[in-house]
Amino acid sequence: MRRLLVLYGLAMTSVVVVAFLVPLGLLARSLAEERALSAGRQDAQSVAVFAGGATPDAARLQAAVLAVNGAERRTTVFLPDGTTVGAPVGASPAIDLAQLGRALTARAVGGDQVLLPVGGSSGVAVVRTFIPDSELTKGVEQSWLVLAGVGVVLIAATMAAGDRIASRLSRSVRDLSSVAEKLGGGDLAARVEPSGPREVASVGRVLNGLGERVAGLLADERELVADLSHRIRTPITALRLDVELLDDVHERERMTGHVDALVDAVDAVVWAARHPVHDAPVSRCDAATVVRDRGRFWGVLAADQGRDLRVDVPDVAAVVGTSAVELGAALDVLVDNVFSHTPAHAALVLGVAVVGSLVEVVVEDDGPGFVAADLAERGRSGTGSTGLGLDVARRTAERAGGRLVIGAGMSGGARIVLELPARA
Repeated sequence: MRRLLVLYGLAMTSVVVVAFLVPLGLLARSLAEERALSAGRQDAQSVAVFAGGATPDAARLQAAVLAVNGAERRTTVFLPDGTTVGAPVGASPAIDLAQLGRALTARAVGGDQVLLPVGGSSGVAVVRTFIPDSELTKGVEQSWLVLAGVGVVLIAATMAAGDRIASRLSRSVRDLSSVAEKLGGGDLAARVEPSGPREVASVGRVLNGLGERVAGLLADERELVADLSHRIRTPITALRLDVELLDDVHERERMTGHVDALVDAVDAVVWAARHPVHDAPVSRCDAATVVRDRGRFWGVLAADQGRDLRVDVPDVAAVVGTSAVELGAALDVLVDNVFSHTPAHAALVLGVAVVGSLVEVVVEDDGPGFVAADLAERGRSGTGSTGLGLDVARRTAERAGGRLVIGAGMSGGARIVLELPARA
């Protein structure tokens, strides 16, 4: 932007300089020619005084011609009898025209000639003064050099001033761009110092206000989620007390594990609500272990509904860049969708496969499959629900550097794959 502004100012200044200095240069040349021709006419007139009259004085005429002839201009008198006085020169059509009584200025080889007819008793004499090109252009080169120097100074001054103005403007715009990128990247504390022209400074103030507004809205949202999560703790505590009253030891232990998992999930929600995403610590887990554990958890409900739940995981670890709680929550919402939106007899497969540098966590069922292809967006669902389940899974995959892929399985049912980069 800075270079563009400087080039624009340079172009405008160049146009103005050319528009003014070129006519001035031509005017200087015209003035030099007019000055030289005026001097030539004066020489011719001073000689013409002695070339006319009833009885021309040859001696005085010769002296007048010698007086005006110099190194530059040369004067010659063509007398009516055909003789000449002064610098020798041949006849020409311009001289013949002047002998008819017409004063004129004509072009000759190497310069201009001023022809002045003078009438007398014996006929018309012609006084010719020759002005060479060197005198016609005398001082023109110096004038052009001065004008060129003025033009260079004007262009240099314009470039210096334009560069300074463009530097301030581009610095202000760069600051706006930098802060906008930081805000877009999640750094809501980024602010810009308004500077530059009034319009640019106004944009800076608006951008600061926008950052404060977004930060306030997100803070309110986090506090709301955290408050809701804390409110859940009271019924969870009551549930734990009820579980401890169970007589069956195995049932009590199983239900206690479920309550502990629920408490961990609530704690994770509270932590995520109070911390930005970029503050989250680097987490890793074994996808095979998580899928195996969730398979055992959902196996009870699958057996109760008569579903065939198959867990297909490798014997080696498949480490991914997300926590076991997040991956387990994503799997829970996907499996819950299967139980909620497929017939009771539809089979279900939970699997993990290592494909190159990716770990694929697969949830596949034998249900009717998906009707729309954009169900992974929040608020979209083909069954009238909120559509948050697939969005939770998608966000989990993206936070781990992967993606959520929705497709059809071998039996025509839904096949959802969490493609996650493998970690060491």
